[in-house]
Amino acid sequence: MPELPEVETVRLGLSPTMEGAIVARLELRRADLRFPFPVDFAARVCGRRILSLSRRAKYLLIDLDHGETVIAHLGMSGSFRVEKDDESILPGEFHIPRAKDEKHDHVIFHLKGDRGPARVIYNDPRRFGFMDIASRNALDLHPAFRDLGPEPVGNSLSAQSMAERFAGKKQPLKTALLDQKNVAGLGNIYVCEALCRSGLSPLRSAASLVTKAGKPNKELVLLTEAIRAVIADAIAAGGSSLRDHIQTDGTLGYFQHTFRVYDREGQACATPGCGGTVQRIVQAGRSTFYCSRCQK
Repeated sequence: MPELPEVETVRLGLSPTMEGAIVARLELRRADLRFPFPVDFAARVCGRRILSLSRRAKYLLIDLDHGETVIAHLGMSGSFRVEKDDESILPGEFHIPRAKDEKHDHVIFHLKGDRGPARVIYNDPRRFGFMDIASRNALDLHPAFRDLGPEPVGNSLSAQSMAERFAGKKQPLKTALLDQKNVAGLGNIYVCEALCRSGLSPLRSAASLVTKAGKPNKELVLLTEAIRAVIADAIAAGGSSLRDHIQTDGTLGYFQHTFRVYDREGQACATPGCGGTVQRIVQAGRSTFYCSRCQK
């Protein structure tokens, strides 16, 4: 499933075409994706100007000029592409075939504006993604957002906020970091990478990083910094681009080539001077990759 950096890459790729444009027509080619489309979805979007594109956790937000916001989730295989003048904008070298079968084109934003007509097409072979629409002022109350923790970018995430959430929790550190109530948008890939960068075992209890006074210890400070750094690096590189995911311009990100532990079972640990081997274990049904020699 695309993680936060992938969704941010999609947002950056779509913004030049969508921001400022008017939705001349919203074409829905089926009645549902993972869930049914909202009542009067097309009518509520048609004729509206797109003010901006933003992101919350793993959700793409399309803000409209009448105070409502389209909420889009890519699911497992969802992707957007931009078409202008009957040609797809697909620069770059392809390393993974892109899903372009029109039978999986489920939602089409027909746009008009100063940049000319364009189509933004949502393609989703597995249909695990979904779209919803809600009042911008009430987004914090939407089921997708009301229980989310702080974003792992900017200054929202702090060691102290992490300590408040980890205090007294005996659950493994890996599981605690995947809990969206603790940190919004973190997924399996980047949790593994952040734990490796901070030298922490995924098997440690979350509470072990909090002092008796409820303050973050030095390890939690390092982990918080590692989370910020790994997300920033992934966004700069265009996301991990695993399996079905691909940037909106058709190119792939290359962060996957710099993974230290993720999907590197049996390979030498990339930490300088370690000499250990990357292991794979299963936690809460998810693969965890780590080095038991340098991650304590």
